[in-house]
Amino acid sequence: MSNPSFEPGAPIGDGGIPLCVPEIRGNAWTYVKECLDTNFVSSVGPFVDRFEREMATYVGAKFGVATSTGTAALHIALLVTGIQPDDEVLVSTLTFIAPVNAIRYVGAWPVFIDAEPIYWEMDAQKVCNFLEKDCSWKNGELRNQHTSRRVRAIMPVHILGHPVDMDPILEVARKYNLIVIEDATESLGAKYKGKMTGRIGDIACFSFNGNKIITTGGGGMIITDNEAWAHKAKYLTTQAKDDPLEFVHHEIGFNYRLTNLQAALGCAQLEQLDSYIAAKRRIAERYTAALEKTSGLTPMRQADWAQSIFWLYTMLVDGTLYGMDSRALLHKLATRKIQTRPFWQPVHLSKAHQGSYAVDCSVAERLNRDAISLPCSVGLTADEQQRVLSIVTEKLP
Repeated sequence: MSNPSFEPGAPIGDGGIPLCVPEIRGNAWTYVKECLDTNFVSSVGPFVDRFEREMATYVGAKFGVATSTGTAALHIALLVTGIQPDDEVLVSTLTFIAPVNAIRYVGAWPVFIDAEPIYWEMDAQKVCNFLEKDCSWKNGELRNQHTSRRVRAIMPVHILGHPVDMDPILEVARKYNLIVIEDATESLGAKYKGKMTGRIGDIACFSFNGNKIITTGGGGMIITDNEAWAHKAKYLTTQAKDDPLEFVHHEIGFNYRLTNLQAALGCAQLEQLDSYIAAKRRIAERYTAALEKTSGLTPMRQADWAQSIFWLYTMLVDGTLYGMDSRALLHKLATRKIQTRPFWQPVHLSKAHQGSYAVDCSVAERLNRDAISLPCSVGLTADEQQRVLSIVTEKLP
């Protein structure tokens, strides 16, 4: 029987190299101990307000609203921007499923947009083509000619730490009065033409899951300059309480609060963010230098107009040129106790979202077939990275 730790997706075990794990340093213990010492361990406490304020400042926005998860942030962002049942939201098909699920939570429908082949982000040109050629403008509304549904928003997902090409998306959104909701859950600290992701659209969402660039163990954040949206988001995420004393509720709210304990960890992590990004970029440089010399391997790239944080370092494997495909390499690395993972199934192929409209998404399907993400924790050592590279680039049996 094989050792379960050698199976892809299983715990990596002692002596193994994990894909992407948290780096805890700095004031984390001090801030968390303060919560324990003061009994502010739940969803009320000074670190929640501080984390919201410092996240907004870091991104360059006016308001931050902490949430229990990144998915909760996306759900609330859709609600406060007025997305209605049977509206449509353009969204990347090459993404973790969370933003698409959030669209359905509010009764709206995704329209799946393909990835572009160079940087693997939402294809801005296909966004424009769909809106200009497959939709009609009538009585102040844009409608999908294939479904007759009203198109209300665009949700670009900045995957792997690299930004989407946002200018064409913003231009067409303004033309048709569409809301731009950035899913920046994987790209905190990345920049598009010098501007932070999360500060480009109308509202943005971040995640602090355990594998993200900074973590609160779980958690998320809504970022916006729109004061009314920010207040509404805080209201909805705290059970929509309408009286400071009495338990009076005028709307259906949600228990989407971040705890003070988690926010304390978030504040400590945010203090380390720039050093974490520097470490990610060093890891990426070393991977790229080695992989671009190996036939059949295409390392992830960074656009001239972007500054990626290389959150999850990913490459493409041409099975014919390399000698094995991405899944065979994934299994081989697992036998050496090196954890990797493939891309997500493009969501337009998911049974969970049958019935939604999709443009041609053939690029995303190819990327899903060929991609593999390599170990890239902030704390990855040079020796560990060399161990990965020796197997990947030398094609050892």
